[in-house]
Amino acid sequence: MKEDNRIIIFDTTLRDGEQCPGASLNINEKLEIARQLAVLGVDFIEAGFPISSPGDFESVRQVARLVKGPGVCGLARALEKDIDAAYNAVKYSARPRVHVFLATSKIHMKFKLKKAEDEILKLAVSAVKYARSKCPDVEFSPEDASRTEPRFLYKVVEAVINAGAGTVNIPDTVGYAIPSEFSALISGIRDNVPNIDKCVISVHCHNDLGLGVSNSLAAVMSGARQVECTMNGLGERAGNASLEEIVMAIRTRSDTFRGFSTGVNTREIYKTSRLVSKLTGMPVQPNKAIVGANAFAHESGIHQDGVLKERITYEIMRPEDVGFEESKIVLGKHSGRHAFASRLKSLGLELKAEALDQAFDRFKKLADKKKEIFDEDLETIVDEEISKIPEKFKILHFHITSGDQEKPSAAVKLRCGAKSVQSVSTGDGPVDACYKAIDKVTGSVGKLLDYQIRSVTSGKDALGEVSVKVGSKNTVVSGRGASTDIIEASIKAYVNAINKLAYRNKQ
Repeated sequence: MKEDNRIIIFDTTLRDGEQCPGASLNINEKLEIARQLAVLGVDFIEAGFPISSPGDFESVRQVARLVKGPGVCGLARALEKDIDAAYNAVKYSARPRVHVFLATSKIHMKFKLKKAEDEILKLAVSAVKYARSKCPDVEFSPEDASRTEPRFLYKVVEAVINAGAGTVNIPDTVGYAIPSEFSALISGIRDNVPNIDKCVISVHCHNDLGLGVSNSLAAVMSGARQVECTMNGLGERAGNASLEEIVMAIRTRSDTFRGFSTGVNTREIYKTSRLVSKLTGMPVQPNKAIVGANAFAHESGIHQDGVLKERITYEIMRPEDVGFEESKIVLGKHSGRHAFASRLKSLGLELKAEALDQAFDRFKKLADKKKEIFDEDLETIVDEEISKIPEKFKILHFHITSGDQEKPSAAVKLRCGAKSVQSVSTGDGPVDACYKAIDKVTGSVGKLLDYQIRSVTSGKDALGEVSVKVGSKNTVVSGRGASTDIIEASIKAYVNAINKLAYRNKQ
């Protein structure tokens, strides 16, 4: 085998990944993912199984025609009609490859193929020779290699290399192997196949025991130089080895994988992951390594304190290296004072020691009731803890007129210091009319950024809660109001926000 430490990344998201139940893709979706895989920098795209359907044939053909950069591969059984279909689909690529597979384990030969070893050997050689007559680049996979008798596996591998296979892929088809066994299998092939130096050893590991990535990396250490994998680990049953985990393991643990590298642009990993998730409809679990929403999120107070002091205490990769914007400090019941104070500071809310202690106590009490504390919650805690926000403006009275035959209007009276002021305005609806009337009274130059309404209780007399966000220059405040009258709740929320804005500006 050629001693080259450049690891070939063979992406099979569009073939094996699409075989994940519910993950079917149409031609346009396959093209979109293939183009992004090219940007990501994979070496080969296995675009599909052309014989399986006219649609799959056409999607592989379109990927071969339109996607530049990676080689494009089509899968085929050891049948001439499959090989013809695969080659006719991939031949438009600048780097076409036909991937032929045939099962070699006793289990598959007995129960699935019902053939003896000598028949399997002849079929494998014949199929590779036929594929080689069509395409200059042929890969062969002895399916279920990890459960194949080593003696027979060595014989098959030697024969298909002599027949013209430039890559021999060793699949752990059902995810049965453990790393030490799989590493020994690759070493055994290197030691017992005399012509192994004439081809590249590839591996394709499934994740039935959660060992797909571990087996793939063990194989690399034993001499494999191509890894077949998918984005987000998509694939049959429990899926495949995850491309992102393999690539980042090699990069992050360069002390172990000394001299090894891939051609992947890791900053495109997160973007590619989200595209695959969106188009296949297969969500990425939050705690998924590398690309999960929590991969760079910290809630524990000890972890937050460490990361805020020095990132490498709890992060072995930089989030931006895989396409995340930054680490995320999640405030919850496990968070500590350091993270709490740091988030307040980022919001422009710096408190003296005593006020910070009181605010932190209120934060902890709220965190026992909510899974995650948001910035708006912190603003409310701080506003209430520093002091009661002076009610510069207080609602005294309001009256609205609205109907399908007249333009909505509102009269609003507020107390402003020692005097009361009333204003009238029209609007697109009763709430808009009220807000414009309030702006006239208060002289507010704030901009309404968000308006949300929800039912707090049930029934016809349900209590409605309105939440608003109002921005002025570089300051954004939130306001809340509740009432069984939703117009009144809207007015309360808006006046609450304006009072906060006035207080912040004064401070």
